[in-house]
Amino acid sequence: KSHYRRAQSKTIMSPWVPATSSLRFQRLLVVIKQTAYEEYSQLKLRGQAPKALRWKRLESRYKSHKKCVNDLLGVLRHHRVEFSCVNRVELDRQHLANVDLVVAVGGDGTVLSAAHFLDHGTIPLLGINSDPISEADRTTVKKKTDERRSHGALCMFTAANMEEGMAKVLYGGGKLSHRNRIQCIVKSTFAETKLVPALNDLLIANPSPAAVSRFRMGWLAPLDLDQSESPPPTMGMPGRSPSLTWPDGSRQFNAQANQETPAPRPEPLSTYGTVTRFGGHAYDIKDSLNVWSSGMWVSTSTGSTAAMAAAGGQKMIPESQDIQYLIREHMIENSLSGEEIKNMNNGMLYPGGQLHLRWNSQKGRIFIDGSHLIHDLELGDEILINSEAPPLQIFTDDA
Repeated sequence: KSHYRRAQSKTIMSPWVPATSSLRFQRLLVVIKQTAYEEYSQLKLRGQAPKALRWKRLESRYKSHKKCVNDLLGVLRHHRVEFSCVNRVELDRQHLANVDLVVAVGGDGTVLSAAHFLDHGTIPLLGINSDPISEADRTTVKKKTDERRSHGALCMFTAANMEEGMAKVLYGGGKLSHRNRIQCIVKSTFAETKLVPALNDLLIANPSPAAVSRFRMGWLAPLDLDQSESPPPTMGMPGRSPSLTWPDGSRQFNAQANQETPAPRPEPLSTYGTVTRFGGHAYDIKDSLNVWSSGMWVSTSTGSTAAMAAAGGQKMIPESQDIQYLIREHMIENSLSGEEIKNMNNGMLYPGGQLHLRWNSQKGRIFIDGSHLIHDLELGDEILINSEAPPLQIFTDDA
């Protein structure tokens, strides 16, 4: 803090500004969460609000959020920063014109919503938890954390330390990280759709939680259909977890490969069972497995501590470039390969690897970073998943 000094101001209590420096960010977009109190108030006017709502609690949280927003705008005005504000539900790409920093005020959901519009990864994002759990709440709620409030895992500041922290960021301080994101492309009968990059996770499942999700899962290998010679033998698909063994026995991986087992003879081109195309490029689908389950989680390292961990997945270090997948409640019939298939329920997709799904249920849905953003699936749709989405620049807590 030695190179920061307090600026004298009647409206700002204790902003820290650099002694000699210029603003790093000069044009900001502030994305503001719409609180539950505001949403339910609109329903109340139409006579549609639930009867069991605790209005005093909602109003208290609303006031905390609004105070944080007003304090933030006061800090920006004090430092003579140009900014504009937009409600989270009204955010559009047109609001990003000439913006060099996006500030999301609310919680993790607001940060995720804003990140979906930063699909090129060129504009940094900063999250502020506007209504963190207080010390008073810690002594009154039964759990150590209050599930009614956002955890703020993606937020750099809270309302309590936002004033000082925001000043540091404006003048070049703060830790700017690059977080890996999931690229997902859906190919239907007549169209190919690239979904917005997912910062946390994807849930691919039947729209009904009680229905079975049927899909075929495999790995894509680039294929040159014009090649005159057979492709060289491979000991495993790029990007596939080395700890997994596929049950078909047609190829030898891992422990068998370490024993210098003779490589299989090159397969003639005519034996390719399934060939597909994405973006005009041909791929051979390797090691396919038909799955009956409750769907599949796919997460980044950022999202591995959220739903993925709760479902039994592995927690990953934030800097990891891998993508993790987890088949939910995989229904495996008794067979000789049943245990091997079960071991494949959870694994890693490494950089360069491409996961392929063919949707075999009548209906399906891809949930992107929660329930707000979805893409519907139909029977026969194909899904390509990899880590080639542009990473997100996001300010993270130093702690």
